[in-house]
Order: sequence, then C-alpha cells, then structure tokens
Amino acid sequence: MRTQFFSLQLLARYLITVCVAENLTFNNPILSGFNPDPSCIFVPEFNDTFFCVTSSFLVFPGLPIHASRDLVHWKHVSNAFSRTDQLPGMAFLPKATSGIYAPTLRFHDGTFYLMSTLVNQQLPRVNDSRWDNFIITTTDPYNSDMWSDPIHFSFPGFDPSPFWDDDGSTWVAGAHTAAYYPGVMHAPLDFETGEIGDIIMPWNGTGGASPEAPHMWKRDGWYYLLLAEGGTRENHMVTMARSLKIQGPYEPAPQNPLLTAANDTTSYFQAVGHTDLFQDADGQWWASALAVRAGGSYGKDPGPYFGNLPMGRETVLIPAAWEEGEFPTLTPVSGTMPGWKLPAKSLVKLGEGQLNGADDVITFQRGSSLPIHFVHWRLPKQRNYRISPPKHPNTLALKSSVLNLTAFDADFALGRGQTFVGRRMAHSMFRYSVDIGWDKSLTKEAMEVGVSIFQDQAQHFDLGIVMLKTRGQETMQPHLRFRGHSETPYRGRANTPENSVLMPRGWMGRKLRLEIEAVNSTHFEFSAGLAGSKDRSSEKRVLGHCKGTDLVPYYSGAIVGVYATTNGKHGEQAFETYVSNWRYTGLRQFRSQEDVDKADMVKG
Repeated sequence: MRTQFFSLQLLARYLITVCVAENLTFNNPILSGFNPDPSCIFVPEFNDTFFCVTSSFLVFPGLPIHASRDLVHWKHVSNAFSRTDQLPGMAFLPKATSGIYAPTLRFHDGTFYLMSTLVNQQLPRVNDSRWDNFIITTTDPYNSDMWSDPIHFSFPGFDPSPFWDDDGSTWVAGAHTAAYYPGVMHAPLDFETGEIGDIIMPWNGTGGASPEAPHMWKRDGWYYLLLAEGGTRENHMVTMARSLKIQGPYEPAPQNPLLTAANDTTSYFQAVGHTDLFQDADGQWWASALAVRAGGSYGKDPGPYFGNLPMGRETVLIPAAWEEGEFPTLTPVSGTMPGWKLPAKSLVKLGEGQLNGADDVITFQRGSSLPIHFVHWRLPKQRNYRISPPKHPNTLALKSSVLNLTAFDADFALGRGQTFVGRRMAHSMFRYSVDIGWDKSLTKEAMEVGVSIFQDQAQHFDLGIVMLKTRGQETMQPHLRFRGHSETPYRGRANTPENSVLMPRGWMGRKLRLEIEAVNSTHFEFSAGLAGSKDRSSEKRVLGHCKGTDLVPYYSGAIVGVYATTNGKHGEQAFETYVSNWRYTGLRQFRSQEDVDKADMVKG
C-alpha cells in the first residue's frame, strides 16, 4: 500500500505541473532492441545533452553510446569499445552469458568515465580472474576513436560504478553474488592508475536474489545506494538504502521496492529493474531502467525461459521525484507515458551513427565503413570484410570462415572467428533483406552464404545458399536451405526441422534476395527470390518459419545479418561472396498487449 501511495503522490504532482505546462507524452522503450542495463546522465556542459550507455555482452563493437537532447530521439553517437585491442580477451570467452556486463557512465570535471566488467562465465565465482573490471574515458563522446584504452583494476565482483565524494576521494561500488555474502562492495579506487584500497561490504540488499548494479549519490548529507535485486527476469526489482557514512550502516527505504513488475501480471513491460537516476536542466528527476516486452504471462509457468521476447532487455524511461531528505519515487512503466514535461524537441547533430530504431538502406559505397550499429559475434577477423572491392562496387565482400554460426558446440569459437555481421532487431515487426551474388563463389561441398536471425550460437535460424550433393548423385548442386538451432539448459532443445530444396533452374547464376520478416508477434518468415524484382511477391518462395519462443535471450537480444561459412571444411577464406542492397525496415512497434492482439488479428 505504501508503494501505491507514493506512486499516486508522484502522479498527482506531475498532473498539477502539466496544467500549466505543455502536456506531452513519450513512448517506451526509448532504446529498443538489445539495449539492456542502461546507465544515463545529463551533461549541461555538452549543450544540455543526455547520454546513455548499455551492455553489449559478446558483440563487437560494444558499449554503444546514445545521445539525446529531448529524451525522445536517441542517436547512436559512438561505441566506447570499438578497437579489438581494447579487450582482446573477448575473442576467447565461452557462453552467451559472458562478455561485457552492465556499464556505468558518469561525467566529472570535463571527462566522461565509463566503468564495466568483462566476465568469463566459465570460471567459478571465487576465481577473481572471472571479473575483468576496467575504466575507459573520453572528452569527446561523439567519436569512437577517442575512447581510451582500459585501465584495469582488481575487484572481486562486477557492475562497477564510480563515485566522487565531497572530500575529493574516489570510490567504486560493485556487486558480488557469492553464496557467502551476496551484496554491495565499496572500495577507494584511483581512477587514473587502477590502484584499489580495502574493500568493505556495507549492504546486502533486502534479501532478493542476485543483488547487482549499485549506484551511489550524496544528497542532503545522506549517501544513497541504489540496487537491482531479484535476478534480471520475472522477479527483477529496484531497491534503495541510505546512510550518513559511506561505510554504512545503510537504512533501507520503507517503500522498497521502488520499482518492479513482479506483481503486475497485466503489464506488457516485465522484468523491470537495473535502474539509474539523473536530472534534466529543470532539476526534474528521471530514471532509466531495463524491461522486456513480454506481457503479463512472463512470470507464469513455464516461465521466462520459454517466453516470446526475442528483442530481449531494452531501455525504458521513467519519471521520478526525489524530494529533499526523502527516498525517490518512480512511476510504473507503460508503453505510452502521458502527461510528463519533456525538454523541447531537438535532435543531436554530432556523432557517427543514426537514430535508434531507424531503418537501414545501405549501399556499401566505395570509401565508406560499416555503420557503427553493425555488430559481429565476438571479435571479427577484419580481413574477412571488404567494402566495394575491385570489380564489385556497392557490395560488402565476405570471406568465409570455417566455423558456422553454431561453431563447435553452441558455446565456443576459441578465437577463430565466425564470418557474420548484423544489426539489432529493433522493432516488434520488421522486414530485413539482402541481395547476394553467389554463383561464382560457391564451388565446393558445404560452402554456404545466407541470412540469419541470431540470438547466440545456441539459438539462431538461417536461410542459406549452400552447395550440397543431390540425393543419389555425387555432383554438387546449389540448394536453398533453411535450418536452425535452438537449445538452452533451461528448456532443452527445440524441434528445428530442416528444409533443403534444389535451386530453381531459372535462378541459376542469378543474384538472389534473401529475406527475414517478423510476420506477427510470434513468428519469423524466411524467403528467397530473384534480386531486383519490383514485385516482392514475384517468384518469392517461403522456405521456413521460426518462433520467437525459440530465440529466448539470456542477456542480449536478436540480431539479423549475413554469414559466410564452409561448415567445418576447406580452411579459412575458402571463398568470397558479395552482399548488396542491405535493407531493414521497421513495420510495427508493440507497446501494449492490445497492440499485439490487433496486429495478430490482422495477420491472422
């Protein structure tokens, strides 16, 4: 009841405000698709601009930085992790749950500080080398190259967050989930050298599982400690405590949890948590948090590991109020947040990328680079990607890897690399296509080029052009093959039938268009046709479908892209193939269960 009271109090406060101010609404998520664990700040010194960073786990480039001046339009301005030599160890990490964990972004005395952890999930929690904590900095967040090499520091936990105290001392707050003491750790830390002092453990949360993502503020003489608890799925929640001393003891907020969807079975936004707080130019408080668009059945049997949420954890925006001497209050998350006073509409002009959720029309012009929102799985072999090579203008040339997208065992790649490049799925319904010149490239058995919707090595579905032996014959023939791999420790392996058909005679030697489309809220369709056809349906053949429930994310989100492989044969760079006319079109964004039901009714 107390939590409900504070929510109503906050709502009343803002409804009064909008009677004399412009009544605006904004939509969640503000960063759609594979943008979890947000940390956001407001920087008046940079033209009153907001900046957010999100986790990237095993994709490269990583640690995407988005910027906005109005909290609505968010531009991807740089990648803090854009050089493979910044964190070379990522090439060898196993498991989709490894990689770059929750970053924290802060601005202090003209410099942006970003702390994060490179986690090796194969190592036990008591092995401190499991956690590679680091700091990177920049004075120009609009330029990927300006982010520094990391300063590493020894810290037996993850999710580090920097804090500057009034006396000039600098601290790191982090989390540890060891059974003997799950909770928050504080330690003095030299941000320039990585030298760390004695670790203290001031608070273990309210008893929820997996306390993580601590952030610190000092207000009105109090040290406020914000925490995520309950695990990053159905029981996720936001809690807070405060103390008059940084060492503690900490007094929990009486209205904990400050925010959760664990008991709200009607909300389309679930798993709400992992929050950061920031102010705007008017002193109004906001919170960024992660959430999944999964519907109220998300926490019910058989549970979130069977849910339909291929985009995974996304970034949502939450109005907040933080009165003097009190704990903050946060508004429950919804798809459309009405009645909140936002900064005036204004677009960020600086930076390298495009707006979050923008479509792709990529022609691979000579002299250009891959857009900064394109990603690889782990660290790429750069020699396997060329834009507009001689005699192949306006193409992306791909040299094949020995490994396919499953690789050795759906966990490892052992640093060998997989030729794959894609972009985040950013819409509930979308259409993605590329044209592929293949006929002079595929000459031997198992050579394959195609498109994929990829969650991780254990969960992906592919439509490829592949050389196979025709039944009863020894000669190689080009085929169109749809197949997938969907397996997790939580739900076993899904039934993923394979469909392989001989290339139609009229398509031999011609450039093909391969396409993936989210045709409703639950299914993706894979099709092929001749490139250049003005009529999309002309001679298009549907080769297969997969379900969103077969692409259940651990921590990341679905990526659509292209691959080239010899499926374990013939050696590295055995062939080169050419991709052109890369198109991604967002068709629809679901922000409520009603949106889902209406779309499925139309498609039905």
